[in-house]
Amino acid sequence: MSIKHALLATALAAFAVPAFAADYVQAAGSSLVFASKYEGETFTGKIPGFATKLSFDPAQLATSKLDVAIPLAGASTANSDRDDTLRGAEFFSIAKFPQARYTATKFRSLGGNQYAADGTLTLRGVAKPVTLTFTWTPGAQPVLNGKATVKRLDFGVGGGDWADTALIPNEVAVSTKVVFAPAK
Repeated sequence: MSIKHALLATALAAFAVPAFAADYVQAAGSSLVFASKYEGETFTGKIPGFATKLSFDPAQLATSKLDVAIPLAGASTANSDRDDTLRGAEFFSIAKFPQARYTATKFRSLGGNQYAADGTLTLRGVAKPVTLTFTWTPGAQPVLNGKATVKRLDFGVGGGDWADTALIPNEVAVSTKVVFAPAK
């Protein structure tokens, strides 16, 4: 094979290789927060210790994927009675289901630096679709600022007497700020 043919073959091979998203892992400065109401009074909670892996390139959304492991034992609303109830069998049931997980492989552009990840939340052994809308801020440490609404009763969170949506709404607002570093 001549040098000219070798260069042409190399150039064609380069175009045939699909582009892959950049791989990231969660860095310090990230947060996962939820908000709801109890008898009309708004409360918020934090879930520390969550871990996020992301493959993402705005120009190659088809190769993007997101995986978030969410340990539920540390969920805190700054109210010990409420926190104990959240960890109990009628809500998160952490003895049986210590972790929730959110995964997404379908991403859509919403224009500008706004995106949607159509994924699956697995909570209390139940898997249901949940869409995370987010803003992507690129850079040396990119940032994802996202929001989702979770219908708690779809996952069996707050059963029994707690299923009354006049007491606690079905919709729980979830927001996250994830700071990323390149995966090694």
